[in-house]
Amino acid sequence: MPDDQKSLYTADDLAGFEPERDLGFPGEFPFTRGIQPTMYRGRLWTMRQYAGMGDAEESNQRYRFLLSQGTAGLSVAFDLPTQIGYDSDAPESLGEVGRVGVAIDSIEDMERLFAGIPLERISTSMTINATASILLAMYVAVARRTGAEVKKLSGTIQNDVLKEYIARGTYIYPIRHAMRIVTDVFAWANDELPEWNTISISGYHMREAGCTAAQEVAFTLANGISYVEAALAAGLDVDRFAPRLSFFFNAHNNFLEEVAKFRTARRIWAGIMRERFGAKNPRSWMLRFHTQTAGSTLTAQQPENNIVRTAIQALAAVLGGTQSLHTNGYDEALALPTEEAARIALRTQQIIACEMGVANTVDPVAGSYCIEALTRQIEEQARGYFERIEAMGGMLAAIERGWVQQEIQNAAYATQRAVDNGEATVVGVNRFRADQETPIPTQRIDPALELRQVERVRALRARRDSVRWRSAIDGVREAAGSDTNLMPAILEAVESYATVGEIASALREVFGEYQESVTV
Repeated sequence: MPDDQKSLYTADDLAGFEPERDLGFPGEFPFTRGIQPTMYRGRLWTMRQYAGMGDAEESNQRYRFLLSQGTAGLSVAFDLPTQIGYDSDAPESLGEVGRVGVAIDSIEDMERLFAGIPLERISTSMTINATASILLAMYVAVARRTGAEVKKLSGTIQNDVLKEYIARGTYIYPIRHAMRIVTDVFAWANDELPEWNTISISGYHMREAGCTAAQEVAFTLANGISYVEAALAAGLDVDRFAPRLSFFFNAHNNFLEEVAKFRTARRIWAGIMRERFGAKNPRSWMLRFHTQTAGSTLTAQQPENNIVRTAIQALAAVLGGTQSLHTNGYDEALALPTEEAARIALRTQQIIACEMGVANTVDPVAGSYCIEALTRQIEEQARGYFERIEAMGGMLAAIERGWVQQEIQNAAYATQRAVDNGEATVVGVNRFRADQETPIPTQRIDPALELRQVERVRALRARRDSVRWRSAIDGVREAAGSDTNLMPAILEAVESYATVGEIASALREVFGEYQESVTV
């Protein structure tokens, strides 16, 4: 139990609490109780399963399986080379092709990835950041080729580069150039993809790196502030782009704290958008978010225990009012999930939705002494972080200085020490161990896949129209060196069969590459 969580809460812990001001009603400012008046009675959350492995055909088979099992939205995992802008045949990609996600080099790979899947009728989330603009362009180009009406496409690109510098490391360009790409996507999608969420501002990865619940709220929303400021500086209207902002949070182990965390984030963001940025559209005030259960809590020891962990974490996300949810496979501490593990993970959501009764009442936890006190406590801690960040000159300055990274490292160290010395229990790891572990089947990636993918990208380069390709790549460089929106040039490059690595390299030539600093 966290040091700052009490053993008993009473009315005294809610001194000064004003339900009308602090809670309101669901669907009304400050949205503490949810962004929709009827929440899940009107529509359940979108059940997504994050998947991607090997090459496009193999991932396409998994997507078809998940859709046949009742998932309502796809969530694409890309391999590391794709995430950091290298083609499968680049020396830097050796041994990583298709390992932690699907390998996508060109529009042909994207066509194979979504073959036979009606893009107008599904929602697609793509976990991609530094190269998000390129992968979005590929998705749009594929939709056009299949005859889909692009303006009806719905989905999300993560496109959150700031958390890459903080917690994940799959960045490419210097921060301020990367922010320019993000705002170019905002501006282009305003007209071209009105139903698309142009960013998923992600606390998930910072929580996976070890931050606390309050830090997850504070650093995620501080990143959100930075994106809004950058968009305004680029001349965008807040009430045009803000309704398409979305967020991504972690559902971690402390059940009550997690429920409170989601409610806190909604309340703070509503105030930021209405009061700090002067947004007038109520949709601009709403914090819409996706949740994924906590991968860092999964254990390789007694992996079946992860089914229980995931179910309780998912329940916290539902009681917290999430708009979409991914539940982890119980075997993910060992490998990419098998079909059986993915099915159990999806069934977990379906059982919560259809059998537990928690979707029948909107925000059933409202008014709980404990929940409301924890919601207020996390808010106070988050606002304390905001003050420190503002004193440093904002989130970009705090990241460049390495302060945010150090705060997360300190929190992660404290957590690990608590596990190591037995103050915190991890069932099956430091208590309740099994004398003998039962082996479980794991997903394996065919070692020959990398060679096949390398051959594909090389064959593509050999047969494409080199004149059109070179002109398109030159167009990307020219757009990067000017004030022109990058997206039309990237889309033309994609259509000319330029690869992810070639487009990313053209941008590298103009923008340079980021060099990390952790000086505090």
